[in-house]
Amino acid sequence: MHTLDSSGLRVLTREECLRLLSRAPIGRIVFTDRALPAVQPVTFRLDGDSVVIRTSPGSKLAAATRHAVVAFEADDFDVERRTGWSVTAVGRARAVRDPDEIARLSELPPAAWAPGERNHYIVVDMEQVTGREITRE
Repeated sequence: MHTLDSSGLRVLTREECLRLLSRAPIGRIVFTDRALPAVQPVTFRLDGDSVVIRTSPGSKLAAATRHAVVAFEADDFDVERRTGWSVTAVGRARAVRDPDEIARLSELPPAAWAPGERNHYIVVDMEQVTGREITRE
């Protein structure tokens, strides 16, 4: 028996959320930029219970997420079948400074899609993970 929310969407377990996130190619990070909410699409990879994002050291994203609480979201929808899922995570973002951790993270796929050097790593340690799915049963 699956749990449904008040809108009739199936509530996903943390394990289901992590499985779906591991297959998503693109996500969105939500952060604060000059006291306003900002959303940026990013390529990412899961590393255990953490989201790993590669960016350039001088980017607005790199500056805005240092020790900040951020949200991360990924989803997938089939418009014709009217099915899909959405997962949101909240956690503290940190810039990776340890050379050993940087070396380990540099081995993770995928490479960034955006042009230019992307050798700065942001890790979001997911503290809260929630997800919903709409299916045709």
